[in-house]
Amino acid sequence: MSKIIAINAGSSSLKFQLFEMPNEEVITKGLIERIGLSDSVFNITVNGEKQTEITDIPNHEVAVELLLSKLTSLGIIKSLEEIEGVGHRVVHGGEEFPDSVLINEEVIEKIEKLSELAPLHNPANLTGIKAFRNVLPNVPAVAVFDTAFHQTMPESSFLYSLPYELYEKYGIRKYGFHGTSHKYVSERAAVMLGRPLEQLRLISCHLGNGASITAIEGGKSIDTSMGFTPLAGVTMGTRSGDIDPALIPYIMGKINKTAEEVLEGLNKKSGMLGLSGFSSDLRDIELKAEEGNERAEMALSVFASHIHKYIGSYAARMSGVDAIIFTAGIGENSDTIRARVLNGLEFMGVYWDPALNKLRGEERFISYPHSPVKVMVIPTDEEVMIARDVLRLSK
Repeated sequence: MSKIIAINAGSSSLKFQLFEMPNEEVITKGLIERIGLSDSVFNITVNGEKQTEITDIPNHEVAVELLLSKLTSLGIIKSLEEIEGVGHRVVHGGEEFPDSVLINEEVIEKIEKLSELAPLHNPANLTGIKAFRNVLPNVPAVAVFDTAFHQTMPESSFLYSLPYELYEKYGIRKYGFHGTSHKYVSERAAVMLGRPLEQLRLISCHLGNGASITAIEGGKSIDTSMGFTPLAGVTMGTRSGDIDPALIPYIMGKINKTAEEVLEGLNKKSGMLGLSGFSSDLRDIELKAEEGNERAEMALSVFASHIHKYIGSYAARMSGVDAIIFTAGIGENSDTIRARVLNGLEFMGVYWDPALNKLRGEERFISYPHSPVKVMVIPTDEEVMIARDVLRLSK
């Protein structure tokens, strides 16, 4: 038995789970928020109960020190020596990292170089890596990349129709994201279906504030909706998803903004927020739609139709599909979005049960037993995938 901690560091947050491996028991978990701001928030679960402390945490290194001291002071572990591995989520691994990797100085340098491809994410992930290396310098640390699972995509999926030298010189291509989540739910789907993953054609819908759809054939990603950045694909909470690229200079001219300002609007002011005009939170939008708000209804319709379209195209790409999977916050909890997405897919063998679709918070089939294409809700668990890779690579 060994204790492994999985870390997901954001620019002002740090999410963690401590596992007993290999039995994958969650010993504790928590979230540190508002790092670098006044009134930082430290949440940790002790014996099933959530404890919250408001304090000032000026940077990630202090956050890590506080986290590790809490693990011992609260009696969760007796000593820091019990922690035998640390796993870090890293958003962008480019083509450099087709798999998770043990962290050393060379790996850190490569992740830093890749920060230009994910300027909002990789620097924050690196901050967490460096903070843990300072506090636990002798403990094996592993980087787990969101992009790694998608490195199996063929050129026909990942290349853009641009001058080829742009790919050769600058790595301009589709990378895809949420790979750790898509990989986890595809493996769970195979177990639930009682069939070898290598024989399955799956469509995984990771639907949260960020959303991506992935075609998984034989356990490998063959196409995914996000692209060079997480901005591409379906409509999301605040991100536009796919648009005509010629719109960027057009918008620049109309509202007198720079390309960077327009891009920020596409990332932070578009999607469900832009369409509805009042919120990026699907729960708020669903409530307003029920009250008859037309723009809320329109936002839900656009969101669902984009997902619906990707499912159809990926089913065609794989010459059929064995199961459609819904995961992440919206995918796991919104029966109305699942219903909107699934309606009209009967032609390809999707028959789902409205009563089963109403259930929440559990792994389950929501399709009828006779449905040729199964529909599944599988809560994702990226942290356990991180812990598994730490165990695999630090032996």
